[in-house]
Amino acid sequence: MNHPRPQFPNALRRPLGRVALLAGGVAVAAAVTGVSVTLAGGAPNPPGSSTVAAAEIAAPTSAAAAPSASQPGAPASSAAPAPTTPASKPAPSTAAPKPKPKPKPPAARSLKYDYEAQITGWYCGPAATRIALTVAGLHPSQDAVAAALNTTENGTDSAEDTTRVLNRLIKTDFYSTREFAGTPTSAQVGRLRTDVVQAITSGHAVVANIVGSQVDTEGGWHYYDGGHYLTVVGYKDNGRTIKIADPAYVNGQSEYWMDTTDFANWMASRGYSA
Repeated sequence: MNHPRPQFPNALRRPLGRVALLAGGVAVAAAVTGVSVTLAGGAPNPPGSSTVAAAEIAAPTSAAAAPSASQPGAPASSAAPAPTTPASKPAPSTAAPKPKPKPKPPAARSLKYDYEAQITGWYCGPAATRIALTVAGLHPSQDAVAAALNTTENGTDSAEDTTRVLNRLIKTDFYSTREFAGTPTSAQVGRLRTDVVQAITSGHAVVANIVGSQVDTEGGWHYYDGGHYLTVVGYKDNGRTIKIADPAYVNGQSEYWMDTTDFANWMASRGYSA
C-alpha cells in the first residue's frame, strides 16, 4: 500500500540530504548539513497528515558540545567576573613653575656715597671712579685708583679703563662699557636710561666720560672742553632725570641734576661704565 510522502511546513522545506523514517514514528532524523531535526509526539504521523506535532532544531554537533547559557538546562557559567579597573589618578604636573616677575624699579632712587673733589687737574677719572667705589664700601686713595687706571697728566684714556678697575676692585662682573661713535640715537638714549635705573637700583654708581658743555635742570652751565669724568649717583622720574656727582667742584658745586637725553649728548663720541 502506498502512503503519501509526509509534507513539512514551509519553514522546514529545504533540500534534505538523506532521510531515515523509523517504524512507529518515534523519531525522524535528517542530516541537513550537520543539523538534526527530531519530530516528537510518540505516534507516527497519520496517513495524509501534513503537520508535524513538534520540532526541535539543534545546533551543529560542534556547538551542541558547549550549550549556550541562554539555552534551557545549560549550566551556569563558572567564569569569574572581570575585575573592575580602578580609575587612575591624574599624573602630577611636571611643568616647571613660572618664574615670578621681577619687581618694578622705583620711580626714583639715590645712592649714598663719600664725595671727594679731584686733587689734581687730571685726576677727574680717579676721583669719579673713587666716588663709585665708596658706594660699594671701598675708600681707596685717588693715587691708588689713578695707578690702577693708568692715569697720566693727559688724563684717563676711556671708559674701558673705568669699567676694568670698577670690576676688579669691587670683585664683580657687573660693569660693562657703552660707547657712542657720535651723537647718541634715541635707542642709545633709551639704553642709557635703562642702564642707569638698573645700576642705581642694584646699588652701583655709573661713571661717565663727557666732553664739551651742557646745562643742568636748574640752568647751571657746565663746560669741559678737554673732556671730564663724572659719577651718576641717582635718578628720578623713572630715569628721565639723573643725579650727578661732579669731582671738579666748580663754584663750590659738587652735585646737580640733568635731563638724561642732555647727558647722553654730553657723552657724544665718549662712553660710560654701567
